Formats: sequence, C-alpha cells, structure tokens
Amino acid sequence: MKKLIATAALCGVMGGAAMADPIEGTWQTQKDDGAFALVKIAPCGPNFCGKIDRTFNADGEYASPNIGKTLVIDMAARGGGKYNGKVWRPSNDKIYIGKIALNGDSMKLSGCVAGGLICSKQTWARVK
Repeated sequence: MKKLIATAALCGVMGGAAMADPIEGTWQTQKDDGAFALVKIAPCGPNFCGKIDRTFNADGEYASPNIGKTLVIDMAARGGGKYNGKVWRPSNDKIYIGKIALNGDSMKLSGCVAGGLICSKQTWARVK
C-alpha cells in the first residue's frame, strides 16, 4: 500500500511539473517605433512576468539597453486564456494596466488607462 501511495504521489508531482501554463514561452512582440523584441514569459511568484530577451530593428538584432527588463508584469491567470496585470512600454517608460487574451500561439496584449477603458493593443506570436 505504501508503495502505491508513493508511486501516485510521484506521478502527481511529475505531472504537475510537466504541465506549464499556456502563456509560458518566448513571444515576439509587434513592431513598436520600428523595433520588436523577443520576450520570455515565465512564472514570477503566483503569476507570470515577461522579460525582454533579444531586440531587433531594421538593421537586425541589436543590444538594446532594455534587454533583461520586465515588460509583462505580474500577470494573473483569470481562466479562458485571459490574464490581468501590468505592462511596461519602453518607448515612453510608462506602466499601464495590462490585459492578455491568449489564443493558441497568438496573444493580444493591451496596455490601458482610465481604469481599462482606453487601450492600445498589440498582437504577439509565439516563437517556436
């Protein structure tokens, strides 16, 4: 009986570790002010954060001073592919109310003001 319980517990731990949230991974941003980035989204505490991993402009990859900075901040899963948190826009150095709507390998990320009534949106694609 002890062996059965230990096996079941191990399977539960391994199964939980293998099941990543669909938002986790590397995402390519939409161009903003002529540049785009690859953002790695991973757990940060109970929620999710995305850090700028690589940056590109018309000349190709470049070493932006924003590499390593957090762009997606404390996104909490709300179910149905929806997340709420904050987003940072590097071009104006402002933080906005953030929303994500995830649909497979595409996400709509919004940065909003006025309590979420006025939003600017981008579509990001998962990098494979």
